[in-house]
Amino acid sequence: MAPIAGSDSPIRPWWQDALIYQVYVRSFADSTGDGVGDLNGIRSRLDHLQSLGIQAIWLNPCYPSPQLDHGYDVADYFGIYDEYGATETFDALLSEAADHDIKILMDLVPSHCSNEHVWFQAALTAAPGSPERARFYFRDGKDGPEGAGIEPPNNWRAAFGGSAWTRVNTDADDGQWYLGTFTPHQPDFDHTNPDVQQHFVEIFEFWFNRGVAGFRVDAVAPTGKHPDLPDQPPVGPEVGV
Repeated sequence: MAPIAGSDSPIRPWWQDALIYQVYVRSFADSTGDGVGDLNGIRSRLDHLQSLGIQAIWLNPCYPSPQLDHGYDVADYFGIYDEYGATETFDALLSEAADHDIKILMDLVPSHCSNEHVWFQAALTAAPGSPERARFYFRDGKDGPEGAGIEPPNNWRAAFGGSAWTRVNTDADDGQWYLGTFTPHQPDFDHTNPDVQQHFVEIFEFWFNRGVAGFRVDAVAPTGKHPDLPDQPPVGPEVGV
């Protein structure tokens, strides 16, 4: 058995063997009758979850969000989506779950945020090369037959279809594009930026200090990018055969 880091104890970390139950808040249990699941709904089912031997609940993203990607488009990492409750409701869930010997895990989305995030809204109104834009991947477009900067910076495709790049506007003084690996409404963070690194340190501290036991981290692979953002190599005819 692997010891816990920093300890000579052979005891395995709890999460390696725990029975963890995933909960999509919106569809799990509705406490108000409005058709939307909520945190109080989860609280009302803790006895049942405990009877099943559940040791931890992994909550799908329940942060404030426009819900264009079921909560994975996070507008604010330091709060709770109002249809689900409030931070006080979340604190009550943590406390009552602990009384049932159940830990709470959060879902963290580091690769991107919602285009409604305050940082991205500031970046859209800031100038090219500004600190606000440096938190994301804003790049000048390539010249095309229709004009300067008219083509995306590279040939990357979005996970849900189309180019991974969205042009900010058609103003000749600001024809930059921003990167959204999944969709245009989910701009990618640049994790080489110190502001972004500190932001996520603060996010972890905020929720750990409230009593969260850990995180499931979503979409880790696209978080890192080649610094030159090169074109993807062409796909040969044998691929997918």
